[in-house]
Amino acid sequence: MFRELLNVFRTSNPLTAMSQNFVEMLKLTYEMTVSAGEMFSTGTASPEARTSLYQYDMRVNQLERRIRKQVVAHLSLTSNRFDVPYSLLFISLVKDVERIGDYAKNLSEIMDIRPGALMEDDITEELQEIRRDIEASFKALSEVFASSDVERALEMIQRRREAAQRCDALIVRIARSQYDATDATAIALGTRYYKRIGGHVLNVLSSIVMPLHKIDYYDEDEVTPARPS
Repeated sequence: MFRELLNVFRTSNPLTAMSQNFVEMLKLTYEMTVSAGEMFSTGTASPEARTSLYQYDMRVNQLERRIRKQVVAHLSLTSNRFDVPYSLLFISLVKDVERIGDYAKNLSEIMDIRPGALMEDDITEELQEIRRDIEASFKALSEVFASSDVERALEMIQRRREAAQRCDALIVRIARSQYDATDATAIALGTRYYKRIGGHVLNVLSSIVMPLHKIDYYDEDEVTPARPS
């Protein structure tokens, strides 16, 4: 399904335009995630940086609406009825990327609850490791998506699963820590938002290895290192 979608993008002008808008969404939300992570870690941000983040979020929302409109216009033509499965896949992916922007914005807003840099301890050190891993996966996502690299996608999916498990375990550690209410709330929220960002990155990756009806459902017995024929 995914390889066929890429072929459609490359041969149909309307869908190519959608693809270009989607790539822009990926770029913007990646930059939002990195910027928001810095705000969360340092607890500070210039007014310009915060304004830029919200402008990026508005742009991402505009692109999502534009792509939806393009899909509807494309499918309104009877001759394009065979593109319905690909269009459904595309709408699903666009929503995942839009949600990443929302969670990045949420992440940046934690500094309003707890200003100042995070303390340095075992819990925050692990959270920073999770942050770096998610940012690295997100940075590689566009390349893996464009090349439909199944093997690399499977490796990244496994890393995202492990990161989600680490986030769940970290929440338990935070709950059992000696943090005061403000610190516990801020760090727990950060952990949760990173889990959700990683989860949506995983959803996009799952489109490379799963059929349309199983995207977002990447059970271990379903996602195997099989090579495409």
